[in-house]
Amino acid sequence: MLVVYANSNQQWNSTHQTLLLLQKCKTSNDVNQIHARMITSGFIKNTNFTSKVITTLSSSPYTPLVEFARYVFFARHAFRMRKKREDPYLWNAIIKSYSHGIEPKQALIVFCLMLEIGVCVDKFSLSLVLKACSRMGLVKEGMQIHGLLRKMELGSYLFLQNCLIGLYVKCGCLEFARQLFDRMPTRDSVSFNSMIDGYVKCGYIDSARELFDCMPTKEKNLISWNSMISGYAKLGEGFESAWELFEKMPERDLISWNSMIDGCVKCGKMSDAQALFKRMPKRDVVSWANMIDGYAKLGRLDLARALFDKMPGRDVIACNAMMGGYVQNGYCKEALEIFHDMQCESDLCPNDTSLLIVLSAIAQLGHVDKGIAIHCYLAKNEFPLNGKHGVALIDMYSKCGSIEDAISVFEDIKGKNVDHWNAMINGLAIHGLGELAFDLLMEMERLSIEPDDITFIGVLNACGHAGLVKEGLLCFELMRRIHQLEPKLQHYGCMVDILGRAGHIEEARNFIDDMPIEPNDVIWRSLLSACKNHNNLNVGEPVAERLIGMDSSNSSSYVLLSNMFAGHSMWNDVRRVRTMMKERNLKKIPGCSWIELEGIVHEFFVQNKSHLQVGEIYSTLDNPGTPSSLVTPCN
Repeated sequence: MLVVYANSNQQWNSTHQTLLLLQKCKTSNDVNQIHARMITSGFIKNTNFTSKVITTLSSSPYTPLVEFARYVFFARHAFRMRKKREDPYLWNAIIKSYSHGIEPKQALIVFCLMLEIGVCVDKFSLSLVLKACSRMGLVKEGMQIHGLLRKMELGSYLFLQNCLIGLYVKCGCLEFARQLFDRMPTRDSVSFNSMIDGYVKCGYIDSARELFDCMPTKEKNLISWNSMISGYAKLGEGFESAWELFEKMPERDLISWNSMIDGCVKCGKMSDAQALFKRMPKRDVVSWANMIDGYAKLGRLDLARALFDKMPGRDVIACNAMMGGYVQNGYCKEALEIFHDMQCESDLCPNDTSLLIVLSAIAQLGHVDKGIAIHCYLAKNEFPLNGKHGVALIDMYSKCGSIEDAISVFEDIKGKNVDHWNAMINGLAIHGLGELAFDLLMEMERLSIEPDDITFIGVLNACGHAGLVKEGLLCFELMRRIHQLEPKLQHYGCMVDILGRAGHIEEARNFIDDMPIEPNDVIWRSLLSACKNHNNLNVGEPVAERLIGMDSSNSSSYVLLSNMFAGHSMWNDVRRVRTMMKERNLKKIPGCSWIELEGIVHEFFVQNKSHLQVGEIYSTLDNPGTPSSLVTPCN
């Protein structure tokens, strides 16, 4: 199409017109057509023209044009005879296209090629390759460039020194960065800001403040102030310091206001956040999303939703904040409604976070059909499953009762990490498949995949549900002795549960006594539940009394103790415990079950008859011999 247009307007008579036409290309096909005409017209042999093609197109936002610039460079310029000390500006243009693009490692390769064939590198070549090393975290290669820079006596350039500081900070080598900073004869705001930002991101807020305070006033800018405020705001104990700096700022931008609001949200100071929100001269979507997130974390979904509905222009960040708030507070249906609205909006496209939130909501609701739809969406849009999406899918299918689909997703993932294995092990634990979970742990050992503490919690849980005492003990020792992982409270709790479920009450009691850390109420309640199930009043009664002393407002300890007394026909003690519950105004929390039928989740509480079809349900239960063909579904 472009060639026809060019022919009709006779635009092939000059290299200038050809370059203008090239810049209008957006696809490889367009570029190939013009490339063919450049060959037939002989323009491709014009060195000045091809140099302009390289410098102009190498910075284009369109990938086909950048790739064409690189092709022309390597085909026509890289390996030709050159003058001594020739300006490497074309090499720098190509290096920049890589260092600022999606393949920064190629910048290092091109730079090495320059050195290999004797092209003179300059300060710009060095700055560009340092940026590439910084982006990839290549500290070793960066140090080699540092050495070359000193050898070439280019180390006195301030912007190169700043590039080196940025590299070391990005790679977490703060000591190297500080040594370089301290030796600099001259520093500017970039030097100070890079060091301050590095200290803040690594949690050294006092070192950052020390530099900030000794920074010349003329060098302090918004970046300096915002880095310090952001650093303090992230620390609970640093909120007052953040506020103090915020009030002293000579000027503020959106980042300043949003950092303070974020600090208020993290500290739960929503009244202060609201005051700041009202004072803001200008708001963006981050401001609104922070406020929505803050109210949601406090359980004030009414205020969060009111802000969400009032927003002048919602984007995916705001939708994620509202969906996340709903899911955190158990309102998963409402989260799915927002996701559905997002899909209906032409300008709103769900991102990675949106999909993770919605998969979590589906997992909690047990809506496997909706989960399958999201799985199809991920596949259609070519989302990789070797990251968080794969983990979320395995978790969703497991919690929705479709363990076969979870296993299928797990087996299809290439390059699984420990999170995928953990999700699968936990899924098997939920379904009582303890032997398979233990086998997965053994498979991890065979493949030399290092398990973490979550892995062992999942396997121990699975062993507990499946009654695998020997495997559970082996797993616990494997964690401690082979992998050198210090057991946490959850691991000890799992072991007590394993022993208790298997009826080893005395061993479970002794295990608690030997724990190096203080057991919590969950561990004691696990033992008490085992005592009740195995009718062991001797251990159970003192455990119950201990639990009541720890938390007198929790009804479950009273109920378990009362049931144990009833099991031994100790009715006076039953009355005594029930009287204590009445005096303390405690009631047993009723059990609850969910059943999904034809896409609708039905909820049932113990002794609750509010379901619309309760008559039919009880009638069916009272007549277990009723043929299945006569049972009508709950529509």
